[in-house]
Amino acid sequence: MPAPQNGPTPAPTTASPAAGAARRPRKDALRNRAAVFAAADALFAERPDPEDVTMAEIAAAAGVGKGTLFRAFGDRTGLLQALYRARLEPLRTAVAEGPPPLGPGAPARLRVPALLDALLCFKLDNRHLALALERTGSPSGPYANEQYGDWHALLSGLLLEAAEGGEEAAVEDGSGLVVAVERAGFTAHALLAAVRADLVGHLAAEGHSPVELRSRLAEFTATVLGGPRPRGA
Repeated sequence: MPAPQNGPTPAPTTASPAAGAARRPRKDALRNRAAVFAAADALFAERPDPEDVTMAEIAAAAGVGKGTLFRAFGDRTGLLQALYRARLEPLRTAVAEGPPPLGPGAPARLRVPALLDALLCFKLDNRHLALALERTGSPSGPYANEQYGDWHALLSGLLLEAAEGGEEAAVEDGSGLVVAVERAGFTAHALLAAVRADLVGHLAAEGHSPVELRSRLAEFTATVLGGPRPRGA
């Protein structure tokens, strides 16, 4: 006679059909997100004024419901920010983990121009998105968005590092470290202004080639940093 079992019989370990069904919407959501990004990218590239692009048009072009769009991104600005972050991710990875001079390890006087050149190239390739994001209607304009804050913080730190004498010189001449930090912060704003999407778009529309714009930016950056001008500038 078999011994009696202690406790209930264990339930089968085979996954139920419901569990598999619960995982499927995740793939659908990823496909929808990719379709929305592609549709939004194309529409913003087509329209001279990014304000003319509506959520309804993006939803229709992507083949999703407008409600799906609002649930996923909140509003038009949220969609723009998500799309911009996705396009920017390779550059952010290169800055955080890539080889110098763009990535860590290069002297600040080499890394600052490399960073600005990379930002300019990104704005040239994605100026329709960058311009749309700059025109989101925020009272602070582009300065309140996360990406701008990150670039400004990185540049400010590099400018402090590049300053001759660094923190010791700031203290010795009586200005104090706080003033040195404020100067670096202002200079970082001024350098980032040179790669604003509206300026890049305006100069490109005037007929300035990417090669020329990169050369002029390199010259401007060298002047700000106080070093020799790059060859060919």
